[in-house]
Amino acid sequence: MFSFNHFNFNVLDLEKSLKFYDEALGLKPIREKNAEDGSFKLVFLGDEKTDFRLELTWLRDRKDPYNLGDLEYHLAMTAGDFEAAHELHKTMNVICYENEKMGIYFINDPDGYWIEIIPQK
Repeated sequence: MFSFNHFNFNVLDLEKSLKFYDEALGLKPIREKNAEDGSFKLVFLGDEKTDFRLELTWLRDRKDPYNLGDLEYHLAMTAGDFEAAHELHKTMNVICYENEKMGIYFINDPDGYWIEIIPQK
């Protein structure tokens, strides 16, 4: 039997990403792992409600933005107050796509990953 544990995004600017995930989604660092030689840092973020974690991986020697290509994957999050979340993300200017017919929208993180925002049912 398996259960979800975490999902990973590689990030270019860890501090910028941590700020984004805190301000946009309320995700907080739960734990981190640092390479002894400083070559990488892993920071696991949590929502304080579920056991699922988002792992942010920062690589010291990475200087160029990640090429996400035509990847169609995304992380999805449920908003308890969808209207307030939409207003916050609109103010932050991070909404990259809205599907009003489906009642969802997507935001971009600093590295270009898409995060779907779904209303609570």
